[in-house]
Amino acid sequence: MRDRTTDHHVESTPVTPSTVRSPPSSALSSQLHSPSLSRSPLLHSPDHPQATTKATKQKTGHKIMFSNTPPAVSAPPSQMHSPSMSRSPFLGTPDRPVTMPPSGARTPMAYIRSRNLTPRFLTPLGSPLRKALHLTKLDPTDAWLPITESRNGNAYYAAFHTLCSGIGIQALVLPVAFTILGWAWGVIALTLAFIWQLYTLYLLVNLHESSETGVRYSRYMQLANAAFGERLGKMLALFPIMYLSAGTCTALIIIGGSTSKIFFQVVCDASECKAETLTTVEWYLVFTCGAVLLSQLPNLNSIAGVSLVGAITALGYCTMIWVVSVSEGRLPNVSYNPVRVGSEVSKVFDVLNSLGIIAFAFRGHNLILEIQATMPSSEKHPSTVPMWKGVKVSYTLIAMCLFPLAIGGYWAYGQLIPASGMLTALFAYHSQDVAKSVLALTSILVIVNSLSSFQIYGMPIFDEMESSYVIRFKKPCPWWLRVIIRSMFGFTCFFLGVAIPFLSSLAGLVGGIALPVTLVYPCLMWLRVKKPKVYSPIWLLNWGLAVIGIVLSGLLTAAGVYVLIDNGIKFNFFKPE
Repeated sequence: MRDRTTDHHVESTPVTPSTVRSPPSSALSSQLHSPSLSRSPLLHSPDHPQATTKATKQKTGHKIMFSNTPPAVSAPPSQMHSPSMSRSPFLGTPDRPVTMPPSGARTPMAYIRSRNLTPRFLTPLGSPLRKALHLTKLDPTDAWLPITESRNGNAYYAAFHTLCSGIGIQALVLPVAFTILGWAWGVIALTLAFIWQLYTLYLLVNLHESSETGVRYSRYMQLANAAFGERLGKMLALFPIMYLSAGTCTALIIIGGSTSKIFFQVVCDASECKAETLTTVEWYLVFTCGAVLLSQLPNLNSIAGVSLVGAITALGYCTMIWVVSVSEGRLPNVSYNPVRVGSEVSKVFDVLNSLGIIAFAFRGHNLILEIQATMPSSEKHPSTVPMWKGVKVSYTLIAMCLFPLAIGGYWAYGQLIPASGMLTALFAYHSQDVAKSVLALTSILVIVNSLSSFQIYGMPIFDEMESSYVIRFKKPCPWWLRVIIRSMFGFTCFFLGVAIPFLSSLAGLVGGIALPVTLVYPCLMWLRVKKPKVYSPIWLLNWGLAVIGIVLSGLLTAAGVYVLIDNGIKFNFFKPE
């Protein structure tokens, strides 16, 4: 563009013959190129003549001649890029030119004061939330990855995903913990764990959007890296998160395949069919094929319907199992005395292992940020609001399942409950008393829930694998490669399920390993990101919970290993039963 050296005449409404001066400038040159500022008559742009703020001595009528002086604007940097600057009384637009009153006000600011107006950008845009939302930094590759490919989620989707990921087959093992802890301590431990994990959920939901940096943390690992640094974040969180995804998918294949075999046996016994059943490995393979086929849905929002089905089936079989168990009454010679045998060290580790089982019952924290990332966020409707609504609804329903399962299951079976939980107890003690249709319905609900849960727990792995391609080639992952990636993951989990079929027996050990992701890291990340005042109540609370959680995680992991060694476990590698 060529330089303009001639003076320009700017028309204005009648003013008194006085000098019009602008406030001194404090803005950086990089801040003078905002689209909203370029529309101001005080500044020049390709579409508007150059106007300056220093008037010459020569005036004729209502015309003011301005010299060719660089424009001057004063505004904080965070306000220079705001769309609402063009609506400020300071500045005008082509359809709303700046006018001066006939009262003799010498500057635009004086005119504003004379009308007793407050510049709009001084109050609303000064809030941290608006700064975060106006200056949100989005990674362009997010639009090509499964978790953030679609951002049209809502509170209903959040409730579906959270409920599907937050409750599952691990809840059926809760009565086993009560056999060691007893009635009182079992209920107390379960209640405290529920409140603790609900508080850390609240922290994660509010850490999703940073008001200081304007970044949306769409994945748990991103928040961990931002809070602890990339090296320490990966060291602390990478293994537990990957295990909670890949390990859970492997456990779901074991549970889904085994339950499919039971379902076939129940149906065949009821109809007296002579068909030969498949082997356990073959049932694992059948379940894996169904899970891989369903995993071809492209992104997290596209599986909202699958999560809804998973949530309904989880509520269905959890409710059905405890209702049937309680309605059938207590078993003969049932006892509620805590089982604590062996040395004092053995008793302590048994108690800790029971706490690990309770901790293992609460899962899904590694998916909360990913679920919230599927929602749009704006200045009037931040994603925190619908996400927290969905979490409250889903965890109300989860509480309505977990507490009756634990209390009702322990009341019905007492010390006689099998180590694998209430599903095994239902078939072991009531297969002849309960209608075959009830047993078949329970089995099919478990199978469908396992298929649905596989999708949401596999999504972080799909996202991580596809991000390697996206980052390297700077383009979306093609459909055929996406099919290969997801199929490869599914059949890898199948291989692990066949190789380690006793994985579901490691509930206490897994609970200790995964406990920091659920109960510890959210507290530490809140301290690192939000930086509350030292020794304030929120500072003391988060530090206290973090220290207790770290100590508890170490003790639970050690107890899980000790109990496995002391009680023994059948390591039937490549021999699923």
